[in-house]
Amino acid sequence: MPRKSSRPAIQLDTKEVNEVTRIAKSRTEEARKVLRAKIILMNHEGKRDKDIKDTLEVDTNTVRLCLSKCLSLGVEAALSDMARSGAPAEIKQDEKAWIIFLACEKPQRFGFPHETWTLTILLEYIRSHAGERGFDNLKHLAKSKLWKILNEAEIKPHKVQYYLERRDPDFEKKMIQVLCVYKEINVALETNQKVTPIVTVSYDEKPGIQAIGNTVEDLRPEPYRYKGVGRDYEYVRHGTQSLLAGINLLTGEIIASVSDTHKSLDFIAFLDQVDQRYQDAEKIRVILDNHSAHVSKETMKHLETKPNRFEFVFTPKHGSWLNIIESFFSKLTRVFLRNLRVSSKEELRERLLQYITDINNDPVIFKWSYKMNEIIL
Repeated sequence: MPRKSSRPAIQLDTKEVNEVTRIAKSRTEEARKVLRAKIILMNHEGKRDKDIKDTLEVDTNTVRLCLSKCLSLGVEAALSDMARSGAPAEIKQDEKAWIIFLACEKPQRFGFPHETWTLTILLEYIRSHAGERGFDNLKHLAKSKLWKILNEAEIKPHKVQYYLERRDPDFEKKMIQVLCVYKEINVALETNQKVTPIVTVSYDEKPGIQAIGNTVEDLRPEPYRYKGVGRDYEYVRHGTQSLLAGINLLTGEIIASVSDTHKSLDFIAFLDQVDQRYQDAEKIRVILDNHSAHVSKETMKHLETKPNRFEFVFTPKHGSWLNIIESFFSKLTRVFLRNLRVSSKEELRERLLQYITDINNDPVIFKWSYKMNEIIL
């Protein structure tokens, strides 16, 4: 047997019965209002919800909602639709301008410790201070709406994009000097000049390479068991080493030394190494940055003992990206250093030099392309 409803039956007076009956039989009233009148009238006559549902061919919830509304709010409210809140108020231009202003400022200015805004704290500030600004529309601003306003303005205040400030007043001049050297090398490569009177070396240091060791042995991959190498999270630091390296731009050969430091004496030792390596060259041209060791008193004094042997071409300040050796260091980091584990600084040194020896067995010539079409020798 169907379960009896615990809801009390609707009691209508004569006036209400007449009005509901009129609406139920009407051909001019709204269809949904007619349907609700029939539901109320049938319940008043003692019909069960299931009988009403089957007779009118409607959903059970439609019947229950109409009758509950009638009991709670009366017949008139049950027959009519409740007033709705309507569409959300449109955000005005001055309100959008305030939101964008906030997003472009630092959160610290408004009492937050954060370096950049998050959507949550920006929304929190907007909602809590909108009334003070007279922007009542923003008191209940939705997160999705805030996101849309920021997107339309092409603002992402939670992101940081890095760039290099050109602080060198002679940046263009120094850049052209470097690019002219690269143009000469490219011409020599295109004309298949294997030997030139001037050897050009792109040089830099990579200091602070950490000698990191494992606390336990790695777990090697096993078919159907371990896909990759298993490594304990804990590690041991054995110290650091500095790699001083230059690349012969004509041959791709890497000249390198590894030491505990990268001071003037280390740089001088590297210059002597290059000097010995290219004894037959008339001159050695070195492209390098403005590190203090490259122009120190010790270095200058050493160069005086070898007059006309070396020529330095300096990259602009904050222009180290113009130095081709940086491409080699980038590859070294990605391919070799990324997952390297050693037992000591000495092992790190040996493996670095071994890696460079392997590269020199099949050297890669780096060709510069940026702005080469603009350089005329």
